[in-house]
Amino acid sequence: MDSGYPMRLISLITALVVAAALYGIVFERDRLLEFSGVKAEVDANAGDTDSGQLIDPDTGDLDVDASSVLPAGTVRVIAQHSIAQEIDSAVFLRGETEAMRQVEVRSETSGKIVSAPLRKGVMVEEGQLMCDIDPGTSDISLRETLARLAEAKARLPEAAARLAEAQAQVPASQARIAEAKAAVPAAEASLLEARAGIPAAEARLAEAMARVPEAEARLVEAQSRIPETEARLAEAQARVPEAEARELEAEAAVPAAKASLAEALTRVPEAEARLAEAESRVKEAEINLNAAQKLEKGGFAAKTRLASSEAAFEAAKAGVQSALAGLKAADSGIESARSRLSGAMAGVQTAKSQVESARAGVQAATSQIINAKAGIQSAQSQIQNAKAGIQTATSQIEGSRAAVESAISAVEGAKAAVILAESQLEGALAGVQSARTGEETARTLIQAAQAGIAGAEMDITRLGIHAPFAGLLETDTAELGALMQPGAACATVIQLDPIKIIGFVPETQVTRVNLGAPAGARLVDGREVVGTVSFVSRSADQLTRTFRVEITLPNPDMSIRDGQTADIAIEAEGDLAHLIPQSSLTLDNDGKMGIRTVSAETTAKFLPVRLLRDTIDGVWVAGLPDTVDIITVGQEYVTDGVPVAPSFEDVIQ
Repeated sequence: MDSGYPMRLISLITALVVAAALYGIVFERDRLLEFSGVKAEVDANAGDTDSGQLIDPDTGDLDVDASSVLPAGTVRVIAQHSIAQEIDSAVFLRGETEAMRQVEVRSETSGKIVSAPLRKGVMVEEGQLMCDIDPGTSDISLRETLARLAEAKARLPEAAARLAEAQAQVPASQARIAEAKAAVPAAEASLLEARAGIPAAEARLAEAMARVPEAEARLVEAQSRIPETEARLAEAQARVPEAEARELEAEAAVPAAKASLAEALTRVPEAEARLAEAESRVKEAEINLNAAQKLEKGGFAAKTRLASSEAAFEAAKAGVQSALAGLKAADSGIESARSRLSGAMAGVQTAKSQVESARAGVQAATSQIINAKAGIQSAQSQIQNAKAGIQTATSQIEGSRAAVESAISAVEGAKAAVILAESQLEGALAGVQSARTGEETARTLIQAAQAGIAGAEMDITRLGIHAPFAGLLETDTAELGALMQPGAACATVIQLDPIKIIGFVPETQVTRVNLGAPAGARLVDGREVVGTVSFVSRSADQLTRTFRVEITLPNPDMSIRDGQTADIAIEAEGDLAHLIPQSSLTLDNDGKMGIRTVSAETTAKFLPVRLLRDTIDGVWVAGLPDTVDIITVGQEYVTDGVPVAPSFEDVIQ
């Protein structure tokens, strides 16, 4: 069995006996007095009854005055008089020293250390080289980046020139679009004119066809007039000179008809040449179109080039149609010239017939048959002339239709020219965009090269690791030949002059600590140092609910080291306070800390307090009146307004 167990049992029993005795003295005093045989005597001169005095001042014996007969609900308590005193103006803490600045300098690049190490304990100045890293290929990278920058700058004027050239082509493409669009209305007007000529040609054809029955009727009439020819003999003789003149006139018209036929024949080779040229353009456009389609499918040509090739192909086909129309027009001219020649020849024949008829009429009646036949021949010639008119009108209709086809081809060609010009404009705009992209690319390359130069120069500056501030080396710098990586430590530098002393002040006293307040500290070796408060935290520690306080003081000889324990005293404004037993503190229903006091009406009253300091003799509190009667025993058994019968400790003692 543990040897200390009886001692703990005796202590427990003693505590229970003391507690029972205190309870009997305080709360069961009357029963104890009756049990002891002491009778209560009421004496008006036996002492101060208002104070609840229990000892007779004359005899010194235990006495019960009239106040011992308490009204119902009155509670006996023990209290003490307390008078406020002015306490000292210092806030006492316990803390430790801390370096003003401490940093572990690390590498920002990789490489081998080429500088001799500095040993710990050495003083370094701000900006002093501590670790020097071999540059390696950094210089080569910088030169390479400079070369790329020069190359990028050299490309910029070329890109700008291409952009200017592409922009200069845009107005010409726009002008071609305007020109092509302007040609469309003229081609459409020609088409309308050609279509308007068709009804007139058809009317002339109807008129020529209407003359054929008339000529046939004349033939019948001429055949029926043979008997009359004899009568006309005399008339024919008179008409011989007129017939001869007409013959001369008809013969004079023959050369003009032959010249027209020759002119029409000369137009045929030109029309055929144009047709051949148009067909060759169709073949060329078809070859270009096939090439553009294959390149576009392979992604080697733009859609604008394909559209341009298609437009060129359509224009070439329109040229073929136009050449065919021209060839048809030339053939129609030949037929018309031949018709005119035939008509002229027929006129010559008619004139000759009339001459012969006249001469035959002059000769004799025996030539009547010849004259009649001549009349028939004339009627037949008229029929041929009418048929030639039909052929001429038909040729004119075909010419008008050919003109319509040519005008349609011209309209389509004009529209194709608009499409081609628009595709050329798109190509020019695409060239402008491409040139701008090239210029932007050149500028981007310049910026990238400049950024690369800045990065290379930054890498070179990072090769030297310098001290961020003047201080003391806490560790050796990196050893010569050591391989550094980004983030590897070069050395640790601390600054001990000035130095800080840190402490943590309770939330009850933090309002008494002000920035700039004088403060002193006693180190564990007995030295006393003086400084000022340089920092008071605004945020409490989550675990201890205390606030960090920093005191800055000079340390020129660096005799104060980092991490030494120190007792801190911070000067604060003095305050009036009461020294009370710690056991008299209690809580109200809201959880506020305070004490129970005896009011002027001899009732219990709760007053909140503010803790200032905890000492061996008790706790110093503020927030109370200058004089107060504090309940020290029984405060947990009363609430505000409960009547109490206080017994003051100074009387008992």
